[in-house]
Amino acid sequence: MHPRLTELFVRHFGAPPAAASPLPPHGSERSLFRLTAAGGRTAIGAEHHDAEENAAFLGFSRYFRSAGLPVPAIYAEDLAAGVYLEEDLGDTTLFDLLPRERAAAPAIPPAAAAVYEKSVRLLARMQIEAGAGLDYGLCYPHSAFDRRSMTWDLNYFKYYFLKLAHVPFHEQRLENDFDALVSFLLEAPAGYFLFRDFQSRNIMVRDGEPWFIDYQGGRHGALPYDLASLLLDAKANLPFDFRDRLKARYLEAAAALTPIDRGRFEEFYRGFSLIRILQAMGAYGYRGFYERRAQFLQSVPYAIRNLEHLLAEGGPPVALPELREALGRVVASSRLRAIAPAPGAGLGVRLESFSYQQGYPADASGHGGGFVFDCRALPNPGREARFAGLTGADAAVAAWLEQHAETGEFLRRILELLEPTLTAYLARHFTYLSVAFGCTGGQHRSVYCAEALARALRGRPGIAVEVHHREAGHWPARGAAAPRP
Repeated sequence: MHPRLTELFVRHFGAPPAAASPLPPHGSERSLFRLTAAGGRTAIGAEHHDAEENAAFLGFSRYFRSAGLPVPAIYAEDLAAGVYLEEDLGDTTLFDLLPRERAAAPAIPPAAAAVYEKSVRLLARMQIEAGAGLDYGLCYPHSAFDRRSMTWDLNYFKYYFLKLAHVPFHEQRLENDFDALVSFLLEAPAGYFLFRDFQSRNIMVRDGEPWFIDYQGGRHGALPYDLASLLLDAKANLPFDFRDRLKARYLEAAAALTPIDRGRFEEFYRGFSLIRILQAMGAYGYRGFYERRAQFLQSVPYAIRNLEHLLAEGGPPVALPELREALGRVVASSRLRAIAPAPGAGLGVRLESFSYQQGYPADASGHGGGFVFDCRALPNPGREARFAGLTGADAAVAAWLEQHAETGEFLRRILELLEPTLTAYLARHFTYLSVAFGCTGGQHRSVYCAEALARALRGRPGIAVEVHHREAGHWPARGAAAPRP
């Protein structure tokens, strides 16, 4: 440990530390130490050779602290020596808290959920309110998430993931798609603070409250990127419905601070989600394939699951034919899933209802597979006027369908048919399966079957269920009917 850290500790606490223990660097080049006084008071000492990065961290910390944001206090510094002393926020990150509270359950427990919700609200304040007065001259190594930064991230993915994983692609066509994606992302309003690595490992938890660290790479940028970074945090493996809930909380907080076009925000969110996933996969490839640190490859199945879900939702609204083809090869690769299978990545089962009058559901996942079941042979509650304003998710419609024995038999046979696929996908570490139900209007029978299958699958080990009703936006206005519990 650098002797200047001891001197800084004496200057702040009035006595030398009784103990100094090294801390894990968590991927940073900084050397960190916990310094403990005889009376038990502690501080974190940091050593780092990069003076500009140190200046960014110290300047940002003091400014964000003055703005009332939860960041560590800076006690003392010696920039010439490359050392500083900061507040000790403990040992528990949000990433650490998740498995402790969650155990093997897929749901996010209330204690962790509360920290996540506070974090996204605070993120909006940091980006918008505090970001308006920040000195961006401190930014290092870049002052903005600009074309050069985005292109670097995409090439990182190309060279360290696609090439090292031996995924074929056409070089020039892929470069063209990269240019198109970057041009689209640069249309997003970018006059905000972009944290750059806003993920669960960079959120400390002390007394149930979130504290932010490692924002020294921050710069000007667009709002959706940091939210995508948190929600797509690979090994955190957040359920998709919980991600939607957090996005809604974030948008509430952001809209209270600046006008938000939610439709455009969603489009840009999908675009920034894609570039964040690709940047992360580049990092996994660099650390795993190139440096041969196999533990980083355990994140690949989680990243593939994020990619599958994004593609299934349509991805960014820009044509990227070569990139989509390459990503399709990634998500369809059993070899990539078996490189370093990660326990807990799980199988995501997407259940969808649709109307045959509007055509089959589009497959944007890259798999080209899944199951589609025709519900039109079942008794039709849509023929009864009393159900016109209801759907298959309502208790009255469900009860009517369940009076008919063929409904239960239909679902029993479907579950029997699905069982071998579910077993095989789990064994082979697949992370995505689509099951769709169609009926005439996409309102009653298909909706009921999707919801019934969801109830049958939820709670199974290793399976996470999400339900999407494609025609929901076209359903008649709902009355006061009670949904099925």
